[in-house]
Amino acid sequence: MAELFFIYNDKFYPANTPIIPPGNRSLRYGDGLFETMKIVGGKIINKDFHFERLFNGIALMQFDIPKNFHTAFLFNKIIELVKKNNHVALARVRLMIFRGNGGIFDPENLRPNYIVESWPLSNQMTLNENGLVVDVFPGAKKSCDNFSNLKSNNYLPYVMAGLYAKKNKLNDCIVLNSFDRVCDSAIANIFIIKKDKIITPPLSEGCVAGVMRRWMLEKSGLKKYKILEKNLSVNDIENADEFFLTNSIYNLRWVKTFRGKNYSNKIIAELYIHIAQTI
Repeated sequence: MAELFFIYNDKFYPANTPIIPPGNRSLRYGDGLFETMKIVGGKIINKDFHFERLFNGIALMQFDIPKNFHTAFLFNKIIELVKKNNHVALARVRLMIFRGNGGIFDPENLRPNYIVESWPLSNQMTLNENGLVVDVFPGAKKSCDNFSNLKSNNYLPYVMAGLYAKKNKLNDCIVLNSFDRVCDSAIANIFIIKKDKIITPPLSEGCVAGVMRRWMLEKSGLKKYKILEKNLSVNDIENADEFFLTNSIYNLRWVKTFRGKNYSNKIIAELYIHIAQTI
């Protein structure tokens, strides 16, 4: 197997090279954010949405942004890496932005550091035939504040939801917010289908501002269905006709079972084909 590389602050390193010192603020406090993107044929799918979210988060987290640290610069670095790793055709890319060393009150500086990683994806990506089994993660409630919509390096509720899912032989877990309403899942945004309505929680409910979620709301062009943002309870999930999750890598995944309730996927199958033909 060919050796893989990553980029850390403009330089290539072999994949297993240690580069983060113990005083790093991202390691200590989760002081940073990240994007997970899909590359197809050397292009980032939904590139503009990804970089808009990233730079909105960078501004919100009060980084000092150098003049040359912009979308074109980061895009070029991503393409350099996927070419070096031979991942141009189809890949998952993770771009992490973080501050350097220092304590809570005394960072060395506020400039962004960055790491880019890439991994190949299977070219057999289709709608999951078996359907996911999910439940509610009982161990944490997501806050609804200015930082809730970020893909922050401080990912603890989702990390623990993922561990809970694995321990309980689930495929994913729903994370609730501080009002006991549906927020999102460990790795995806949540949608339900009820008759001709496709419904997802609004950003005010604390969910991550997912790129595929935004695409569904703004770019899907669906005419047969109404796509709505609406607060969702666990009971709403249980009473849905269909249930699916979205993220940038898989587009959407069908949830078959939630707390003993089984869901069909007739409309979801239509949506999957529509996305594949449109995005």
